[in-house]
Amino acid sequence: MVVPLSSIPPSRNGFYAINNQFLANGPKGFSEFKMLENEDMFIRIDLPGVPENGVRVTVDPTKKAVSVMADAPKEHRYDSSPRNYGSCTGLVCTCCQISAVASHMSDGVLRLLVSKTRAKTQSPSCIDPALTGRVLQPHPCVNLGSAMAYESKRLSNGSLYVRVDMPGVPSDRFTVSAENGRVMVTGEAPAVSHDSGGRYYSGDVAILSGATSIPIRKIKAIAKNGVIRLIIPPV
Repeated sequence: MVVPLSSIPPSRNGFYAINNQFLANGPKGFSEFKMLENEDMFIRIDLPGVPENGVRVTVDPTKKAVSVMADAPKEHRYDSSPRNYGSCTGLVCTCCQISAVASHMSDGVLRLLVSKTRAKTQSPSCIDPALTGRVLQPHPCVNLGSAMAYESKRLSNGSLYVRVDMPGVPSDRFTVSAENGRVMVTGEAPAVSHDSGGRYYSGDVAILSGATSIPIRKIKAIAKNGVIRLIIPPV
């Protein structure tokens, strides 16, 4: 029998990143903000499951904020539902206006480069928050669908369907292994644009009864838009 994973922390220190239990190294958080040397603002927002043409970015008429709406379709019939994201971010000062926004969506991550008029004072680059703990956070931008990075469903034939969010990981940088009674997924997300660093994901996604192993060829894996989906047969 294949058993889904619980949200119990792997150690007393809790999860490395409470936004995603599979993130093992790299910048934490659903988003990242950085002020560049030319005073443009770089923003990274994780939107797992969203294709390149599934995001809409608009500038507020006040030229103080940027709105993001995105749709992640139900890619597999076992997904609980499609997902819809919505977020709004912008300038915190009163002396600047947004002059231009460039956006790039790939592998479930949206990156924005916000240009603005010169500020009187420059804010420091945002520091990666601790975001370590024992309780996982739901994605704050999800309006519809699952807000967690892990989803599982028992199928009628005894197989286990698993969806794992690993935003930023290209489809060819996922690795699935099954040994010692556990199914593990790892993923490498390279640093893109002005990301403060790459990200490495790793974690068990299912437990096999009796500490048995499954040939990898029997596990169906589908990786797309920063999300990997597995169908693990019963043992």
